[in-house]
Amino acid sequence: MTPLPNYRPKHLSLGPLESEILHIVWELGSVAVKDVHDRILSDPERELAYTSVTTILQRLTQKGWLVCDRQNRVYTWKALVTKEHAQALKAYEQLNQFLAVGNPDVVAAFADSLDQSSVDQLEAIAQKLRDVRKAREEQ
Repeated sequence: MTPLPNYRPKHLSLGPLESEILHIVWELGSVAVKDVHDRILSDPERELAYTSVTTILQRLTQKGWLVCDRQNRVYTWKALVTKEHAQALKAYEQLNQFLAVGNPDVVAAFADSLDQSSVDQLEAIAQKLRDVRKAREEQ
């Protein structure tokens, strides 16, 4: 299980192109604009301006997903959050939104619509929660 990271981006919401470019950064590790642009244009069906890639990389930096490093005249970007931590943050955010509903009837209706594998997952999560609580009490 991936724990929540200590660091959290300023803005969790990402647009489709931002998400695509973030995945490219995760895949390559450290990127220049040309790396991302070339990767996107490797699909013959795609068109995207070089300046658009630069804009998206800067936007991801402002949102707190990437950090930019300048060596001489070359800019490179690296992710501040791993893909696994991003998934944990997204799941945490979605769970909080679900729990914010606060209406037991809505939660019950949701629970009634689950298939057996989902019920098994929820039971496993409940067991982990019991284990965590027990460990805290023993400290």
